[in-house]
Amino acid sequence: MASSLPSTSATPVPAPYGSWPSPVDAALAASHDGRPEYVGTVGDEVWWTEPRPAEGGRRALVRRSAEGEITTVLPAPWNARSRVVEYGGQPWAGVVRDGGGPLVVFVHFDDQRLYAYAPDGPDAPWPLTPLSAVGGGLRWADPRIHPDRGEVWCVLEEFTGEGPADVRRVVAAVPLDGSAATDRAAVRELSDDRHRFVTGPRLSHDGQRAAWIAWDHPRMPWDGTVVMLAEVTHEGAFTGVRPLVGGVDESVCQVEWDRDGSLLFVSDVDDWWQVRRVRPDAVAEGSAPAVPLCPGRDEEFGGPLWKIGLRWFQQLDNGLIAVLHGRGTTRLGVLDPESGELVDAAGPWTAWAETLAVQGDRVIGVAASPYTGYEVVELDTATGRARTIGAPHTDPVDPAYYPRPEERTFTGPRGRDVHALVHPPRNPGHTGPEGELPPYVVWAHGGPTSRVPLALDLEVAYFTSRGIGVVEVNYGGSTGYGRAYRERLREQWGVVDVEDCAAVAEALAAEGSADRERLAIRGGSAGGWTTAASLTGTDLYACGAISYPILDLTGWAAGETHDFESQYLESLVGPLAEVPDRYRDRSPLTRADRLRVPFLLLQGLDDVICPPVQCERFLAAIEGRGIPHAYLAFAGESHGFRLMSTLIRSLEAELSLYAQTFGIDGVDVPVLELTR
Repeated sequence: MASSLPSTSATPVPAPYGSWPSPVDAALAASHDGRPEYVGTVGDEVWWTEPRPAEGGRRALVRRSAEGEITTVLPAPWNARSRVVEYGGQPWAGVVRDGGGPLVVFVHFDDQRLYAYAPDGPDAPWPLTPLSAVGGGLRWADPRIHPDRGEVWCVLEEFTGEGPADVRRVVAAVPLDGSAATDRAAVRELSDDRHRFVTGPRLSHDGQRAAWIAWDHPRMPWDGTVVMLAEVTHEGAFTGVRPLVGGVDESVCQVEWDRDGSLLFVSDVDDWWQVRRVRPDAVAEGSAPAVPLCPGRDEEFGGPLWKIGLRWFQQLDNGLIAVLHGRGTTRLGVLDPESGELVDAAGPWTAWAETLAVQGDRVIGVAASPYTGYEVVELDTATGRARTIGAPHTDPVDPAYYPRPEERTFTGPRGRDVHALVHPPRNPGHTGPEGELPPYVVWAHGGPTSRVPLALDLEVAYFTSRGIGVVEVNYGGSTGYGRAYRERLREQWGVVDVEDCAAVAEALAAEGSADRERLAIRGGSAGGWTTAASLTGTDLYACGAISYPILDLTGWAAGETHDFESQYLESLVGPLAEVPDRYRDRSPLTRADRLRVPFLLLQGLDDVICPPVQCERFLAAIEGRGIPHAYLAFAGESHGFRLMSTLIRSLEAELSLYAQTFGIDGVDVPVLELTR
């Protein structure tokens, strides 16, 4: 299609919305799927993981030398990715060995073992942990290497049976000498399993104390967590384990030690996640007020702990603290903990991933903007200069084809604010015909305790550059706007999210930005739930694209998911034993008879979070009703697609659904066969 693209300097030619030729094809969007993650430093080098959709969807480990040379540490098929709580977490750690050269430990996705590797040496990675044939086996996350102790301290997730809830999690120490590779007994358990969930331990600078975060069902980590404190003996055992801060209605999402022995942590006790300081000895004496370090700002300095080991702040050697903060969007700032002064880094970035590292005066993170994808960014706090040092964004097409998002706040039911990013159709060579309004697709994000970042997404551009508008809704329940905003969804899942998405779509139609007769909705995971709930609960949308969804609340609550979210519905819907009718009445499965419009259903066959049985049950419920639909199930895919071929097929199928539903001709993708 490239030859038919008009010059960007030409006067835009009117053409039906949705039919505009675009250089942003599905293969291009798929090749840019994912982002760098888990930055860290090893000596004077910067390391991170990054996605490789064309290499089986693996996560590669990458290093940048002090001279700026970037190389891949591990060749395919090595895949640095943890499955702890299924969403994973920090999968690697590195140090410089006494003899010189780096030593890295990492979790390999295929077998979930912890491996060690000296990339400058002759040997291949060697295993540090054993295999287990029980259930999901042994899994590891959030490692910290302690060379003086000859150990890696991390989270151990151990399955004790075949069921998803047959699992225990503890803080553990793995010997670096490989003696545990065939001997489970060689792994030292540092904590007991009194708590269902734990993060990796943080050792104080004097080596005498350790702290970590823990929580229990039915709470999720953004509901309530507790910081656990232990004294560390000379032999490396934990004693005197006790809670320090946190509670059932307070979410602590990160802890780190200051050099003076105080503990820095992020808590939402006052509605917003804020960086605070507490002195453990004062707690023991009975008076330990946690002091906020940047008071008076209604902004988030933390976020939901979906993965183990996320980092929203890191302390520099000079005592200043690098922080990620913002309301809706995020910025990198440097906080003076004594004065509370906060200075933001200059630069175009509006979305920072939950990962930070420091090296001397430098801060390293992962950031994007509305015009650039996620890249590894370094801030030199001595000069104030910020620059890209890894995974640099390059424009694969003329940026004139990128959407220009508009941050907007709409009015929802009962006058509540609803935040959204509006991406109008945009193509330098075309405009819509006079009198025609564009179709729009409402995107419902997953989680639902999450949000849409203000960042370039070529998947959005795939639609907007063809003349289909996209609006991403940060509905009630989303993060980034304080605890009260995200708790709007408490026991209201399937109500508030559906209402807020509909309110935004209705507003765009009412103001003349969108064609009311050509509105669609799409989403994956929890967003797939909101999409299906919208299609079976409203008559607003002409079609919908549903990816790896929850469709049957009762089945999902009764064991059809993994342990981490197995009691999530207690807060999102209510206790099943007390409100069974609510589970039934809100489920798209039991409202399938209300479905009237075409839909596309996408599912990974290896998904244990939202398993295929939910889709199969839903399809059986609509069988014979004459609803046009397509079901695409992908072998080798789990929760969230990663394979290049899957990403391409999914995008092209979704575009074909919209073209058929909205009456758009000339779409350059294979026709999606819809069955009835």
